[in-house]
Amino acid sequence: MEEQKPEGQLRPGEKAIDLRTSADAELQFIGSIRTPWKNRADCPRQGSFDGPLCSIEVDETWQPALAGLEAEASLDVLYWLHQATRNLVLQMPRGRSEPAGTFSIRSPNRPNPIGVSTVRLERIIGNRLEVRGLDCLDGTPLIDIKPHRRPRFDDSR
Repeated sequence: MEEQKPEGQLRPGEKAIDLRTSADAELQFIGSIRTPWKNRADCPRQGSFDGPLCSIEVDETWQPALAGLEAEASLDVLYWLHQATRNLVLQMPRGRSEPAGTFSIRSPNRPNPIGVSTVRLERIIGNRLEVRGLDCLDGTPLIDIKPHRRPRFDDSR
């Protein structure tokens, strides 16, 4: 796991905080994600349905939980951005001239580095899902898989 950036390694305009040492929750990783990207510089900023074929390898214990998933065209995949820096409150995104608050950008560097991608399901083979649309590193831990639902918003406000 990547270490937290010390104050001297921040980009100009960035700000880090000291993190608490206790955890508030526990996650159960249910598998891992296989992609062609080995480092963050090569990883796309957003996934695309016409992107490369990637696979989601669900631990065999959880294979029965895949029942019925083959009927879904797209899925929401949640994963743990295991190489993220977790103590930044201000970040300098590439291409910007001013820092931005961590919660106002989609950077992987966040207090709880949970990534989410909507992917197109191509096929399921045993405990492996072949998908398009991911934007994470090879070996990223898998948190959850959900059928994708378009949000319904009440525009009457």
